Order: sequence, then C-alpha cells, then structure tokens
Amino acid sequence: MTLPEPFTLQDFASFLGRDFVGDPNIPITGINVIHKVQRGDLTFVDFHKYYDRSLDSVASVILIDKADVRLPSNKGLIVSPNPFTDFNKLLHRFRPFEPLHQNISPSAIIGEGTQLQPGVVVGNRTTIGKNCLIGANVTICDHCTIGDNVIIHPNSVIGGDAFFFKTRNGDNFHYEKMHTAGRVIIADNVEIGSGCTIDRGATGDTVIGYGTKLDNMVHIAHGVEIGKHVLIAAQVAIAGKTIVDDEVIIWGQVGINKELTIGKKAVILATSGVSKSLEGGKTYYGAPAEEARQKWKEVAALRYLPDLVKQQRGKQPE
Repeated sequence: MTLPEPFTLQDFASFLGRDFVGDPNIPITGINVIHKVQRGDLTFVDFHKYYDRSLDSVASVILIDKADVRLPSNKGLIVSPNPFTDFNKLLHRFRPFEPLHQNISPSAIIGEGTQLQPGVVVGNRTTIGKNCLIGANVTICDHCTIGDNVIIHPNSVIGGDAFFFKTRNGDNFHYEKMHTAGRVIIADNVEIGSGCTIDRGATGDTVIGYGTKLDNMVHIAHGVEIGKHVLIAAQVAIAGKTIVDDEVIIWGQVGINKELTIGKKAVILATSGVSKSLEGGKTYYGAPAEEARQKWKEVAALRYLPDLVKQQRGKQPE
C-alpha cells in the first residue's frame, strides 16, 4: 500500500509509542507485508524464521519484536512486543473502514456503457471501466479497479477481506485478523462466472490479467497474480500470493497451495492438488500434481499391487 505522502521513521515510532533504531528521518512511502515489499516500505516480522528475509529485503523500516539484530545500512527498526498488532494499527490509520450507506458509493466511478443489474453493490473508491456487464447481486468492495469490457456474472464478490490471521495462544486463545488494505485489479476483457470470490491483497494487489476467463465458483485468495488469457474451470481454489503465468489452463476442482508459481502455458487437469511450483508448457495431474504421463503410469502400476501382494504372501513359508 502506497502512502498518501511520505512519513519518517520517527513519525511512525511516535504514532505507535515505540522505540526505534536508526536515522529518525528515514522516509517511509508505503506499508506492505514482506512478499509485496518495495523500497521505501515499512514491513513487519515477529517470527525468527523470517528475520533474515525481512532484514535483507528492500524495505526501509522493519517493525520487529527484538532490537538485538544486525541492522543493514540505510534501514531502521521500530521495536514492538506485538509487531502484528502495531502493523494493523498503521493499516487502520491509512485505510480505515468506510461504511457504505447506499448500493453505489458516491466515490465510485462507473464507465460509459457499463450496465449494473439489480442488487449490484459498488464500494468506496472503486472504478469500473467502459462497456462492462455486472450481473445481479454482484458485490464489488472498496478500492477495486475493473477494466473495460469486463463481464461479472451474478452473485460474485470482488474485493472481500484477505484470509490472514495471527494465532494468539494462551488462556484467551484466538485468531487476530489482519486489516485488509489492498486492492483487486481486473484487466480488460476478463469474464468472471457466477458465485466467484476474489479477495483483495492484504496490503498489495490481487491481479486478474487481460483476457482471463473464470468459470463459476472459483476462489482467488489475497495477493494472487493471474496472467493474461488464463482459463480457470469451476470450483478451483488458488491460495494466497501464488502467481499464475500467461495462458495457463486449470480444470475443475483443482486446489493450488500458497506462494507458488505456475509457469506459462501449463495445464492442470481436473481434481489435482498442487503443492509445489510447476514449470510451464507441461500437463499435470494428481495429488500431489506431477507430469500427467508419469502420474498415469503410476496409477496403472497400482492396479497390479493386489496381485503382487497375493504372490508375495504365497511365497511365505507355512
């Protein structure tokens, strides 16, 4: 998320009431989770596994739960016992919740020739391009951008909150929710089926590329980036921060894990489960998904397993 104007390390530390390490005048121009971080951003870390990744990132300021760490040059630290909670405070400050008092927000921009069917809701600071068709009961939440010639079929939700929680253990066990401050960006000539859900990025963008087509009941999680001319069949679910390259085809009921990359022109056959990144230009099947020909050979070989077991038992001495 880009800030409306630059702030400094000292500004943010003062707002949070926390100590800081580094030049107090280090400029902060954005707030982002680590996988979306850019130069000038503040990010947070509260788990030792990710300390090095955060400290070595291009982020200018790290909101962290310990001060005794190596500090790369030109970076600053804000030291907090609860970086996640303080990060949320910053997100709420710069992108607070805005209640909607009518179906179409006064701050929404609707392009020429676009048709909104009955029951459509368009949120605050959302833009819809020209010649779009938005089906009945579609909800497009705040801070979304829809391109030209986009079709969204009935009952889909664009821009719901990111599914992003911090586990809080102890007597008051609960999940602390991250405030969603990102956007959904849908390019020109995209078609989205009925009953689809596309979540906003936690702090960055969820992106659907030019000419991509989604069937019914597809779920795209926060921070996913889908390329151009991708086909996604019904009941596919893609977890957060995964990248799907151009011209990929994903058939029905495929599940794809988080933070993966699916290469250009890959094909994933129906009911597959993807647990690792896949190279482009190949066809995949199974759970876990592997190259289809190899997977089919394995499935064929399993047919002989009962006979092999019987033979083995027959060889055992009485």
